[in-house]
Amino acid sequence: MLGRVSGHAHSGHAHALDARRAGNRRRMWIALAINVVLLIGGIVGAALTGSLALLADAAHVLSDVGAIALGLGAAALASRSGKARRTFGYQRSEVLAALVNGLALVVISALIVVEAISRFGDQVEIDGAGVLIVGALGLLGNAIATWILARGERDDLNLEAVLRHSFADALGSVGVVLAGAILLTTGWDPIDPLTSILIAALILASSWRLIVEPLDVLMEAAPAGLDVERLGRDICAVDGVVEVHELHVWTLTAGFDALAAHLLAAPGSASDVVRMAVEAMLRERYGIEHSTLQMEQPATEGLIEL
Repeated sequence: MLGRVSGHAHSGHAHALDARRAGNRRRMWIALAINVVLLIGGIVGAALTGSLALLADAAHVLSDVGAIALGLGAAALASRSGKARRTFGYQRSEVLAALVNGLALVVISALIVVEAISRFGDQVEIDGAGVLIVGALGLLGNAIATWILARGERDDLNLEAVLRHSFADALGSVGVVLAGAILLTTGWDPIDPLTSILIAALILASSWRLIVEPLDVLMEAAPAGLDVERLGRDICAVDGVVEVHELHVWTLTAGFDALAAHLLAAPGSASDVVRMAVEAMLRERYGIEHSTLQMEQPATEGLIEL
């Protein structure tokens, strides 16, 4: 008779992740609306003033819009069931979205630098007052969007990706405001492409974590800040554990760490009791809710046949 196949008991953990995602999605929708308005204003402002700095800032806002849309799509996909074939569902779609966002930032920053360099040899007349006004409005909008996003659950790598886009764009708007003020007071046109290069540098800096951390997750590296050797010692310190081997710990998605290991139990110990004690220690000390532990008993002479 075949036994009934059931999934792992993830209900409590899954509900917590779903609640986190729901709150973060609401914040991302608000930020998306703000950034669409900023994008339209930036493009119109760049066309009217002739400012590359405004155009660079608009390009970054466009990346924000894309990042938020991608993040919302990934968050919705991550909540779907993967059915029998994808036993962990689509949760890593958030990680993939963060990586795509980071790579997009690198491309955008390179394009801005190329255009800025060409501007040094081909100066155009720029409306400093217009740059200052549009930059100030952009700074206000970006500050509001960043504040809204920063109040979400920051352990969500997907939200963090969008937040970094928004924060870098707020810094870019600061540069635009300064460039507008300098243009208005001194008429020094080179400040516009210089500011554009500064914005590109900010964009590039914000992309670093968004590339490195998703790659670590996809390569199934140990969670950041986790000392695997200490974890192994703590497992061995549990009563009834003689040895731990084949120890693997990784991150499935933000807020969801997993562990698998083989444990050698002490002679005469109850394997189930030892396993539950190790699982309790992992939850309480390391926050690891999902663990797969294979219990082993030491071989005895009576079990060995030649």
